[in-house]
Amino acid sequence: MDYFAYHFKVEPVDPGAEILMAVLSEKNFESFENTPDGFTAYITEENNNSLDLSDIHFEELNYRFTKEKIEKKNWNEEWEKNFEPVVVGNRLRIRAPFHASDPSFQQEIIIMPKMSFGTGHHQTTRLICSEMFEMDLKNKRVLDMGCGTGILAILAKRLGSTDVIGIDIDEWSVENSKENCEVNACPEIKVYLGDVDLLEKEKEFDIILANINKNILSKQIAVYSKKSKKNGHLLLSGFFKTDVDELKMKAEAVGFTFLHSSTDGEWAMIHLQK
Repeated sequence: MDYFAYHFKVEPVDPGAEILMAVLSEKNFESFENTPDGFTAYITEENNNSLDLSDIHFEELNYRFTKEKIEKKNWNEEWEKNFEPVVVGNRLRIRAPFHASDPSFQQEIIIMPKMSFGTGHHQTTRLICSEMFEMDLKNKRVLDMGCGTGILAILAKRLGSTDVIGIDIDEWSVENSKENCEVNACPEIKVYLGDVDLLEKEKEFDIILANINKNILSKQIAVYSKKSKKNGHLLLSGFFKTDVDELKMKAEAVGFTFLHSSTDGEWAMIHLQK
């Protein structure tokens, strides 16, 4: 699967870039990378073919963009040029194989470069990772829905989960997640290509992690409820903080209780319990 990169220049950058990213996440853009004057947004070739940006207008925000097709063969080089380690407090460091290890962190996760996204740079990934450190994951059954590069699944295993499953609709993400699980000494994590319908055959989970976007979360939240154990936990992210109330209401309608939310810039994470 090929991707297109949209390079956005935004004025003002703060908070304009965050606001525009939130809107673009509703239009099937899969990942965002901050730049000094805006950000780069990535979208699959299939979704790019039906993309319409003509309805995006703001009174106090200006933006312009250029786009390019990202070929698979060029991704490793670009990834290595731009990737810097990601830090979550003093607890987690997400790095590439070409970065030196830093034993001062509680956990380190190595991410291999592939044509997939979810390297931990986005605020939503960091929000869920931070929340996971506050939870008891020992001997828990965990689902990483929309696993990307497998960061959340790997962290769950590192924090003591005994049965971890990752699911993603993108074949490159699945391949990359499997490779990252091997590199991080977590080969027992199961990673499947597919969508939420794969959960029909699965047992209930103690913890479900879903870092996707508001529209998909809204559609799938009833399935998450069906597949959550009693008192099971659900962590949602991938959406704007102004969407918290809407998702909270939809979650409560299918049996979840709202525990709390946290934010990073304009992005949010919700922690719920069945």
